[in-house]
Amino acid sequence: MKTKTLKKNKVNVITLGCSKNLFDSEVTMTQLEANGFEVEHEAKQDDSEIVIINTCGFIDNAKEESINTILRYAEAKKDGQVDKLYVTGCLSERYKEGLEDEIKEVDAFFGTRELPKLLKTLNADYKHELIGERIITTPSHYAFLKISEGCDRKCAFCAIPLMRGKHISTPIEELVVQAKNLAKQGVKELILIAQELTFYGLDIYGERRLPELLKELSKVDGIEWIRLHYAYPTGFPMEIIHEMKDNPKVCNYLDIPLQHASDKMLKAMKRGATREKTTQLIKEVRALIPNIAIRTTFIVGFPGETREDIEEMKEWIAEMKFDRLGVFTYSHEEDTTAFALKDDVSEKEKKLRAQEVMGFQQNISLSLNEQKVGKTLKVLFDRIEGDYFVGRTEFDSPEVDNEVLVKAENNYLRIGDFAQVKIISADDFDLYGIPS
Repeated sequence: MKTKTLKKNKVNVITLGCSKNLFDSEVTMTQLEANGFEVEHEAKQDDSEIVIINTCGFIDNAKEESINTILRYAEAKKDGQVDKLYVTGCLSERYKEGLEDEIKEVDAFFGTRELPKLLKTLNADYKHELIGERIITTPSHYAFLKISEGCDRKCAFCAIPLMRGKHISTPIEELVVQAKNLAKQGVKELILIAQELTFYGLDIYGERRLPELLKELSKVDGIEWIRLHYAYPTGFPMEIIHEMKDNPKVCNYLDIPLQHASDKMLKAMKRGATREKTTQLIKEVRALIPNIAIRTTFIVGFPGETREDIEEMKEWIAEMKFDRLGVFTYSHEEDTTAFALKDDVSEKEKKLRAQEVMGFQQNISLSLNEQKVGKTLKVLFDRIEGDYFVGRTEFDSPEVDNEVLVKAENNYLRIGDFAQVKIISADDFDLYGIPS
């Protein structure tokens, strides 16, 4: 028996995981709304007849969060608080059969490329005329733009190709249409995402075409910043950096996951890189754009990693002085090549190593931030939080990087607008300033 009145044809879409999943949820919401459904993203009230959970299956913590979310709504369905429950995304792609056996309350599971099938289940049509249109769930002044799907790399630890398939680029003309529609909605910053940005175009044009895409996107009126996420270091095409240098709309920012500093570990991870080659790449990039912000990520606790490998990682981080850095603990994923190795670093030790590396980076971040004191920077303001307007420079991506805080008292700034801000103080991961 239902314990509350549910709104018929109202859908609550819940997103777990990365920005690529968020993009997929936004496309799903757009299609549903065009078919007459009332749609909310992560609704605050549980009054939706239908719930769609877009899951993540990347690492253990993400899988646990996804399963817990499914179980929560499975219980809600038992209690009559949900009528239909559907699960999609990476976890569903990878573990569909097992999930179907274990969680019977879910009406259907769908893979990462089965949106038309999901819509058909809801008696909705996939509307091809909507290509390029999208409801966005981010603040209205920035949006993610997924330029390709899947990955052809063979990293030992990574299950993404198992869940997302092979690399498929979206044609330039389609991406430009998307950018124009986003600009009409007030978007000023495009954050380009893919599992591997540097491969863009290889599958459909026979050559890498990211620089050309950047040129075309920068012609879109209203777009002021274009940001690059997730570029693989091996075989990195420097044409991207030349375009960044010459194109004022492309942020001097590069997210380039490097994963380790030890040659032994890089070989075991099947990264196709060495510390020496990557060091040379970083130096070449900085020689072309001295003020570029380089964001990277590392993995600690990979099978066979020793204290010496961690010390080598810290030594290299000290040498490179990365502007932004994140650390993941290794997750032992079945069907990856690393799964054949013994997961010989304990979870406790993995966490301690991650904390150690991040603590080491904290001092570097503070030093780099202190060098910005007295400078005036262009800042895009995202929100008001407590007593502060909170924004970002071109060197910072939303939610993962540093922020600029300006006291709201006696200052008038508009969310979604740019302003020149003089930096007056700094701490480990934030800058404080006044409008100039």
